[in-house]
Amino acid sequence: MNETMKHQLNHRTMRFFKDEPVSSERLEQYLQVMRRTATSVGLQSYSVIRVTDLEKREALSKVANQAYLKDVPELFIFIVDCYRIHQIAEEKGYSTEHTATMDRFFQGVADAYLASQNMTNAIESDGLGAVYFGSILNDPAKTVEILDLPPYTFPIVGLGFGFPDDNPELKPRMSLDFLVGENGYPMHRHYVEALADFDEEMTHYYDTRTRNQRHDSYTNSVLTQLDRFNPKRAQMLRVIESQGFDLGLEDK
Repeated sequence: MNETMKHQLNHRTMRFFKDEPVSSERLEQYLQVMRRTATSVGLQSYSVIRVTDLEKREALSKVANQAYLKDVPELFIFIVDCYRIHQIAEEKGYSTEHTATMDRFFQGVADAYLASQNMTNAIESDGLGAVYFGSILNDPAKTVEILDLPPYTFPIVGLGFGFPDDNPELKPRMSLDFLVGENGYPMHRHYVEALADFDEEMTHYYDTRTRNQRHDSYTNSVLTQLDRFNPKRAQMLRVIESQGFDLGLEDK
């Protein structure tokens, strides 16, 4: 097993960081790795915003309902970016009809997520730690406003990183037979029964981890998440549409 795989198998979310800046040289390296990420049809339909403004960080932390977001040494927000190709088409006098379709949107989603993960791989392989903030979408319209995003863009995920000041336990993952199928979907007849061993493993993890101990299991946590309905997240398609994207709900 090579060193890259060892780092990836040791992935854990870091939420506590040392008060130590990440050098500009390191940042440049991570961004260069990000830049080389695979991209759909070569359009590179994503952009990333480094957030250093304290007021913007504070506002984003309130959207995320995670106070520590404002204090991470580095904070980057990855966005779907179809504004760039829209402007190119317009400047070249070409039709912009297909620059912000759902197809283009999902190409940008894939590009943004792949870029963020590739950057995380570089960060962790360099001995630093990272944390994702999907919670920036708790109020997507507010996040768009905070970042002053142009039309045909949409925020996807935040990435915080720095030198870790914590060593959390490795969180268990379900076995591959739930995640991987051959020539078809990996179907199970009775999921709660099939996941009994994983439930036991997760219960032990929650009971014994250093921080935020609780009595829980994987299948119970599914129910907890289903109870956490956020009306603003439920209206996400409307915000995407308000950013100029064509949802493709009408026949043309």
